[in-house]
Amino acid sequence: MDLKAHYANSKQRAVEEVKEITGGGLDHLINNAAVVSHISEFKTFKDFDDDFETLEKDLLESLEINILAVIKTVQAFIPLIRQGKQKKVLSISTGMADLELINATEVDFAAPYAISKGALNVTVAKYNALYKKEGILFLAVSPGYVATERNQVEPAKEDADKVAVLVQKFVGYAPHFERPLAPAESVSAVLSVLEKSSIANGDGGAFISHLGNKQWL
Repeated sequence: MDLKAHYANSKQRAVEEVKEITGGGLDHLINNAAVVSHISEFKTFKDFDDDFETLEKDLLESLEINILAVIKTVQAFIPLIRQGKQKKVLSISTGMADLELINATEVDFAAPYAISKGALNVTVAKYNALYKKEGILFLAVSPGYVATERNQVEPAKEDADKVAVLVQKFVGYAPHFERPLAPAESVSAVLSVLEKSSIANGDGGAFISHLGNKQWL
């Protein structure tokens, strides 16, 4: 079905279609849509000293997709989740939003992406505070460093060195890190975390990795 994360009318159509297919309930809702801006992906705050308007626009667009779209989706589908059996809502986050990782690696670029995903983690916790008593599990999970099609695109010449620096920082932070995960590996790991997580286990509102803990790589 056609579901555009930032279009409310698209969501309502999707809700009606899902309702018809499932008979009214929904066990799992996974918020996977996200944006990593090409504008700020390898730039720091300092790079925008003379162009704050671009930074502001980039940050607002990141918040629109990575936060507001998730809230709109949850608001639209929560009636179906209430009628589901497992009642689980998982939002894809990133280890790049983890404060310990940021401070340990000193990765100073891609701030709008990290900020918006950090806000997503708080959003998930707030939803948990609201719906935990109804037995609905809300969870934020980082999929790991994944070799998506986007990550396999040759970086711009001026960004190539920063990609190498990022990998070096990851290796320094997690010496066991050897390679990005294949998409299928990441999906399998995230679904395993979703299956094992529960309110009874104290997982409500948690921000964890594809390994079910705070190991991001």
